Amino acid sequence: MTNTTINTASVTALNKTFYDRQLLESATSRFVHTKFGQKRPIPKHNGKRVEFRRWNLFDPSIEGNKLSEGVTPEGQSLAQTTLEATIEQYGAYVEVTDLLDMTAYDSVIADSAELLGEQLGTCIEWVTRDALSSGSNVQYAGGKLNRLSLTGEDKLTVDEVRRAVRSLKRAKARPFSEDGRKPHFVCICSPEATYDLQSDTLWQDVSKYSNAEAIYSGEIGRLFGVVFVESTEAKVFSQSVLNTVKASTTSSTSFALKNVPTEAEKRYLSKGGNKIKIGTTEYTLAATGSFNENTNTVKLTTAATLTADAVVYSEDAGAIDPSTHKGLDIHSTIVFGRDAYGIIDLEGEGTMQTIIKPHGSAGATDPLNQRATVAAKVAGFTVKLLNELWLVRIEHAVSE
Repeated sequence: MTNTTINTASVTALNKTFYDRQLLESATSRFVHTKFGQKRPIPKHNGKRVEFRRWNLFDPSIEGNKLSEGVTPEGQSLAQTTLEATIEQYGAYVEVTDLLDMTAYDSVIADSAELLGEQLGTCIEWVTRDALSSGSNVQYAGGKLNRLSLTGEDKLTVDEVRRAVRSLKRAKARPFSEDGRKPHFVCICSPEATYDLQSDTLWQDVSKYSNAEAIYSGEIGRLFGVVFVESTEAKVFSQSVLNTVKASTTSSTSFALKNVPTEAEKRYLSKGGNKIKIGTTEYTLAATGSFNENTNTVKLTTAATLTADAVVYSEDAGAIDPSTHKGLDIHSTIVFGRDAYGIIDLEGEGTMQTIIKPHGSAGATDPLNQRATVAAKVAGFTVKLLNELWLVRIEHAVSE
């Protein structure tokens, strides 16, 4: 048995490159939002911060750029804007028992690497997606002024895409033009969003031009110089809190929730300063201790008199149904140009890796050599918006 374990460990070490590749390939299959960012390597021995840079445009001036006969003007100096971001680490692992080892150890490692790659790939995709959906350059469908006013009629349309393109052109956003393709902007959207667009006669499906041009993975079509790439992980702004008061209170700054809170509710209620509504009255969550997960108790900044079963809800999604207080899900469609945002180069050396600990490697904590682990780690990752005007977020409803 000991010899078998040693041989298995040796084979595992020799195949680490294979498992790293398996991990990265599985993760890459999840990447859509990370694909188009300006890439930077992880800075080694330089702390946890990485720098992204963009060139500053020269200011055009009719008088300033006018030449005088025989006179050489003063030269201009190149200048860059430097933006910093702090990297974070992400990781997960699975435990492999010796009994499983004796049957199909290497197969389990390969399968584990694939599953971990999908998990971390999705996690990194969410990190990127959320960063891109946090920008200030927002376009609300139907000419609405904010997310809460969006209704089911405010869907993604051709006109909304045209407005976004106009905004990017006005901001002098740089189009993508790699691989000999025509200059274009990129749009990342949900399947529900493209469903609404594809019914328009102006939509050009990817099958009509894919033989003439290289295409992106996930590319589905184009419209008005915008290439559309579909992602099942596109951002959806859903209502964070929809619960009820457990018991009546009188002039109290705290109350208990009747229903077991969801993870989204826990996150929202745990952030002091967030707003909630109970009935028609708005309340602010206390700066500290706003939510006690053990008792499902919410703490407010002001005392409130509440009745049992009163609805507790947040207004961070679309229009609120007046009878149920349920907020409408709002989809985020991102239209952007080149160098609108920066990311860490995930394919860089050591950025994403498998870590395999064979049976017996834990020493005294595993005296019978019963446990091995297969882990995956992203050594460091971050996302930074480099030019918010080069990225437009369209918020809209979708067809049921």
